[in-house]
Amino acid sequence: MPRGGTFNLLVGGPKANWPADFAENIVGPWIGVDRGTLRLIDNNVQPVAAVGDFDSLAAPELQRVRRNVKDIRQSQPEKDFTDTQMAVSVAFNDYAAERVDIYGATGGRIDHFLANLFLVLEPQFKAYASQIRLIDKQNTISFYLPGHYTLEKEPDKNYLAFIPLTPIDHLSLINEKYQLHNEPIPYPISFASNEFVGKTGEFQFDTGLLCVIQSCDTYEARHE
Repeated sequence: MPRGGTFNLLVGGPKANWPADFAENIVGPWIGVDRGTLRLIDNNVQPVAAVGDFDSLAAPELQRVRRNVKDIRQSQPEKDFTDTQMAVSVAFNDYAAERVDIYGATGGRIDHFLANLFLVLEPQFKAYASQIRLIDKQNTISFYLPGHYTLEKEPDKNYLAFIPLTPIDHLSLINEKYQLHNEPIPYPISFASNEFVGKTGEFQFDTGLLCVIQSCDTYEARHE
């Protein structure tokens, strides 16, 4: 059973939002979340575990999952946590993941996306916030606890956003195109469409939880 390193989770968001290199170039073991498990199998990716209530699968589809995955964690549809929360917990607690990258968490239903975005605010996951990322074909969403950070620019990403998810004290954006200096941020807000000046960007803050997004336009948006 693999332990440590980066674990990848695939949840049920639209395939259109997956990164282009989804099946070929993403390194590390996979955990399927509900229908995400079947999608992994369909793409010749072998999940180490499958997690969820599987209420989105027909009986023959669930049988395929059972034939292909040894570690299956099935829950009741009526529960106090989401399938994604359960999978993140399995990755950190049972597989000793050092980082969890979540795919299929954006697009589709907005309530599902917000549940995935706000997962890091849950008390049981907040300590892991800096080890969790949501990734799709346009965005890498990371989370940070208080401190001073240097962020490396992803080659295909042009834009940078800083989004306090809680009140934050002394937020400084040090060498980005648009800067802040020790600003108190009393409520969630999106400082969107910022940009790197070079290959790295620095920021720091003293309290709260900060979401940072590197993003790029789609081909369609660039040609409108």
